[in-house]
Amino acid sequence: MKQKKTVRNQARKDSPGGNTAIKSEKKTEGNSFFSWLLVLALLGAWLSVGVVWFDLVDYNNVVGALGGVYDADGDGDFDVEDAKVLLGLTEKPIMVASTEKVLGEKELRTESLPGESKDSTPHSPHGSTSDAEPSLELTTEELPPATEPVPTSVSTSESVTETTEFTEERLVESKEEKESKKKKPKLLNKFDKTIKSEINAAEKLRKKGKTEESLRAFEALVQKFPQSPRCRYGKAQTEDDLAEKIRSNDMLLKAVNTYKEVAELPDVPPDLIKAALKRRAERQQFLGRTRGSLATLEKLVQIFPEDISIKNDLGVAHLLLGDNKGAKRIYEEVLDRAPHDGFAKVHYGFILKSENKIAESIPYLKEGLESGEPGTDDGRFYFHLGDALQRTGDKSAYDWYEAGHRRGHFASVWQRSLYNVPGLRAQPWWTAEETGYTGLVKMLERNWLTIKNEALSVLDSNSGQFMPEDENLRETGDWGQFTLWQQ
Repeated sequence: MKQKKTVRNQARKDSPGGNTAIKSEKKTEGNSFFSWLLVLALLGAWLSVGVVWFDLVDYNNVVGALGGVYDADGDGDFDVEDAKVLLGLTEKPIMVASTEKVLGEKELRTESLPGESKDSTPHSPHGSTSDAEPSLELTTEELPPATEPVPTSVSTSESVTETTEFTEERLVESKEEKESKKKKPKLLNKFDKTIKSEINAAEKLRKKGKTEESLRAFEALVQKFPQSPRCRYGKAQTEDDLAEKIRSNDMLLKAVNTYKEVAELPDVPPDLIKAALKRRAERQQFLGRTRGSLATLEKLVQIFPEDISIKNDLGVAHLLLGDNKGAKRIYEEVLDRAPHDGFAKVHYGFILKSENKIAESIPYLKEGLESGEPGTDDGRFYFHLGDALQRTGDKSAYDWYEAGHRRGHFASVWQRSLYNVPGLRAQPWWTAEETGYTGLVKMLERNWLTIKNEALSVLDSNSGQFMPEDENLRETGDWGQFTLWQQ
């Protein structure tokens, strides 16, 4: 028993020594790991010093390249501040955009106002600033405070202006839409409102292009309600559409007469009278019945004396009849009541030009074209304004010819014909084949002697029928014309 205790006690004595050996081995391993880490760190540090000290790598170029790619604060190089931004330690500063176009280096050197220095840096002590590089300065006042959240986008004054303009445009459009809704023509009288559903059903067929069905529907409505102005107006519109569809002047004449019947019915809304008679005048003019169109417009002027647009149309009708004096009287009345009416101005200037009042015509033609009002963008007005300026020695004539060319009225500044054929080239001599009308050209060639005798007979100074040209195209010499056909 005594021997067993000795063995147990010996084991107890031996155990503390064994634990100490294990602990020392672990400590040695830990020390060796940190030692190697320290050695590697020192090697890296000395290697970096060696690279820079012994110029093994072009440090400036490397940093310059980093500055171009990782220039987070916009100062032109890569530095500690850039590293902080990349590591997320600080917020990226926002460059405030200028409202003016940012120029390149060459443009900054060359583009400057007279009397201004071409560089933005202070003068050098030697007085030479030719080598100074222009710079765009960014002040700290323009940056948001660090405590405030950095916005994802910056609105420049230019974008604010564009937004404001867009908003204003939308407001103007909405106002115009409201006005158009308010000014929507009232085409129904009290009775027509009671049969509105039947009128709409027939009108729906017309708008869908089912002209024949729509005409039958409106004819049935006219028979059923002969005093309904809206039903008769729908019939006139459908006849008008059908005439266009089948290209029938007879059907168009029916429409012209039906438009007249609308205005003669009792209790017709004023807007419906105006719509029916204006369309009637247009279709009469299309048929070549200019005097009938003139009479219709004169009736409209009597009914609506305050409507300037109807008077302008009446002036055009006088011009189409060759009645320049009547047209001049109409446009003088219009300009007396509406002195800024562009449509009246261009036509009045056109009349003055035809009367050879060159200098007087220029301001009317110019102001009328500059107004941009509907009906003013016409090649004749560009031509006559340029011609008037040219005759008075004003070199701005070619600016107006150029404007007419840009608008598509002239083939070029030098080719100012108002009657242009697509594909027709400015070519002094054409062969029969080039014209595309070989048969007709050959027929003219075969009858050349007859044509010659006819020309000589009208050229005779005693009995000839050549009259002085009436478009005021002549500058010097004599210019006579023999009219073969006139519309």
